[in-house]
Amino acid sequence: MSIPTKYSASNVESKWYNYWMEHNYFHSVPDEREPYTIVIPPPNVTGVLHMGHMLNNTIQDVLIRRARLQGKNACWVPGTDHASIATEAKVAAKLKAQGIDKNDLTREEFLEHAWEWTEEYGGVILEQLKKLGCSCDWDRTKFTMDDDMSEAVIKVFVDLYNKGLIYRGYRMVNWDPEAKTTLSDEEVIHVEQQGLLYYLEYQIEGGDEKLTIATTRPETIFGDTAICINPNDERFSHLKGKKAIVPISGRVIPIIEDEYVDIEFGTGCLKVTPAHDENDKALGDKHNLEVIDIFNDDASLNSYGKHYEGQDRFVVRKAIVKELEAAGVLVKTENHINKVGTSERTKAVIEPRLSDQWFLKMEDLAKPAIDAVLVNGEVKLYPKKFENTYRHWMENIRDWNISRQLRWGQQIPAFFYSDGKEDFVVAENVEKAVELANKKLNVTSSAVEKSLTKEDLRQDSDALDTWFSSWLWPMSVFDGIRNPENEEIKYYYPTNDLVTGPDILFFWVARMIIAGYEYKDQRPFENVYLTGLVRDKQRRKMSKSLGNSPDALKLIEDYGADGVRVGLLLSAPAGNDLMFDESLCNQGRGFANKVWSAFYLTTLWEVKDIEQPESSKVALEWYQSKFQAALIEIEDHFSKYRLSDALMVIYKLIYDDFCGWMLEMIKPAYQQPIDSETYKMVMSIFEENLKILHPFMPFITEDIWQRIEKRSPQDALIVAEYPKVETFDLQLISDFETVKDVVSGIRTIRKEKNIAFKDTVELMVLNNENVDSKYDTVISKMGNISEMKTVSEAVEGALTFRVLSNEYFIPMEGSIDVEAEIEKLTEELKYTQGFLKSVQGKLRNERFVNNAPEQVVASEKKKEADALAKIETIKASLSSLK
Repeated sequence: MSIPTKYSASNVESKWYNYWMEHNYFHSVPDEREPYTIVIPPPNVTGVLHMGHMLNNTIQDVLIRRARLQGKNACWVPGTDHASIATEAKVAAKLKAQGIDKNDLTREEFLEHAWEWTEEYGGVILEQLKKLGCSCDWDRTKFTMDDDMSEAVIKVFVDLYNKGLIYRGYRMVNWDPEAKTTLSDEEVIHVEQQGLLYYLEYQIEGGDEKLTIATTRPETIFGDTAICINPNDERFSHLKGKKAIVPISGRVIPIIEDEYVDIEFGTGCLKVTPAHDENDKALGDKHNLEVIDIFNDDASLNSYGKHYEGQDRFVVRKAIVKELEAAGVLVKTENHINKVGTSERTKAVIEPRLSDQWFLKMEDLAKPAIDAVLVNGEVKLYPKKFENTYRHWMENIRDWNISRQLRWGQQIPAFFYSDGKEDFVVAENVEKAVELANKKLNVTSSAVEKSLTKEDLRQDSDALDTWFSSWLWPMSVFDGIRNPENEEIKYYYPTNDLVTGPDILFFWVARMIIAGYEYKDQRPFENVYLTGLVRDKQRRKMSKSLGNSPDALKLIEDYGADGVRVGLLLSAPAGNDLMFDESLCNQGRGFANKVWSAFYLTTLWEVKDIEQPESSKVALEWYQSKFQAALIEIEDHFSKYRLSDALMVIYKLIYDDFCGWMLEMIKPAYQQPIDSETYKMVMSIFEENLKILHPFMPFITEDIWQRIEKRSPQDALIVAEYPKVETFDLQLISDFETVKDVVSGIRTIRKEKNIAFKDTVELMVLNNENVDSKYDTVISKMGNISEMKTVSEAVEGALTFRVLSNEYFIPMEGSIDVEAEIEKLTEELKYTQGFLKSVQGKLRNERFVNNAPEQVVASEKKKEADALAKIETIKASLSSLK
């Protein structure tokens, strides 16, 4: 097999990925081994690979490949999420481009288009993950809208409803006017914005008196149904029981009293709009106020908006301010900073809206999940700092609004049999619904003329929140909801590790924990590794809109998948944001090239059955101990989910210790053979290196592994045996640091004195530290020493350096031209003394010292100190030469 001189990722990656797929290494079935299970955070079916996916899935692949090497039955379940809002928006946009309004289609017709879109684009991101090297069990790929997955979701809804935990309520919700659906509180981002506070005058009925109200939303005056004052506010006590006239609309509304009103804020008077503010709704309920909804579902004004009907709320705001100003109603405006709720998905400004929605009671469901993380530690968060965030969310949990006004998603299994709000039943299918509806009617009425049929039932048109399907993910992917005692759920559940971002700690992680305890009475996973966000060098979050996110596939094309994986992980400490810099990928590619060069070097050696040099024995013994010490450190980092640190230990071990030192210590002299014993051992060590590096760099390691010798599929690196920790010599590692310092000292002198490495030199040592003489062979080889001996006193006329308290001497006779060296040093001394004189001249100049910037003066003082030190060194060198 010919070995290329350089590593080419493009020629290797598809070859080995196809090999792994062909031999089914990624597939898992229950057996006698210990299972190790990860479920992928399912990316949106609309998604394409971006930097966050790259980081998250690289980490998962590292964990799964390592578990596979450790002999565990590794199972990584992939899949995608149907992403209700995002997918419906994309399908609607596609239809619009074709001249079709989605609202003109029946639900069934729209779903046909949605499935068509999903089948065409839905698998893109999973195919892209293969380019990264992800070793998912592709045979297990799931989609949250698969029939079995949807059946599990509906089964859970019915169960929770029957337990009294799901209810239908007319409540103030977060309305996304772009997606035209309600959102849960967690899907709303509150953004601080600079706005205006408008002061408007309301006429008091039956007189000339006017009342000034401050509002941030003048367009909502059409929904005003009262003005509220604080009963303790003496300024307005005379208005008790009176009425006011709403500007423009002319409606007469009552003036009510409530201590909720902040006397200090604005004017101390509050306009009450129960349909469009949660606090106003509470006031309205308390005082039995009329509720007037002034908005259509796209946040344009309806008929209550009079001449503004059909216009967008923000357009109306600008227009109505002009109308109010012209009418003399607008007293003044002030700048005002407030937090505006925006949709996490569409970025539209949220509109509070009263609506019939489905809710899940969360308080009791959350208790086992709180204990699991914060009390008994059954589920561990890495880094631990996120426990505080988890605690805040979970201890302040609100009922979950689980209905969405969308078509794409699991349709809520509530069936109405008449027009009454309470005239419904909840069932897994329409046949069971008919049965329940008839039973319910028989209970409430003895005069039922005929039984209902499924044609008499109307299913709720809302779909369930996407998270209501994905919170079951660790169970439903193993069919644990529909068939709770099946072999797979019992073997693979609970899963081991979950890798995800902290931004969905509540959305998804907490809810999966809740569902796990509710339906399996077990945690869904043991460890949650929370990655940071990938940001650019300016610390900005990467996004399409900013245009600061590199093309993930282009990075793989340019640097190789292994290079990108290393580049991402070297700077991705758990829970901290990664400042992505493309040079990191270049560093990863450089490391791949270094490993390849090391392998290529070994292929150039001629191997013979000759005596093993003592220096090679010592070098191999040292590296084996160094490897074992590193292995312990790596295991510790993995146990704490410090994958970046684990990789850095491996990187230094292979780059510095293996390539930089050990190979140099054992490689044969030019055109000389290497002994078979050393070669056999060094290749065995190389294989151990490949095993610990494989989870991080799967492609290059498998390629080198397969080139070292012919392997059967059972002997592939992907299923090799991970190295085990063994006893090792710690003193040997410590001693070798001294050896490395000695070799570095020799090399420094050679470099400074231009002594060619091919020329041998003598080395004498004043051995105060009693360094074991067994290392002399290594020092001699690495320094090209002709003779090495111990002396009892300093050697005159020699070049010298110190390591610890030992002093090393290289006699100059025969090594350098003494006269030429004296001349060179004398010239250098003269120049340095002149440089020192000019610097000291500046520092003696009071005008310069007093007027120059502090850092400039400090710089000159440093130059003085450096010059003085250099002069002393040159003088010492000259003294030793004379």
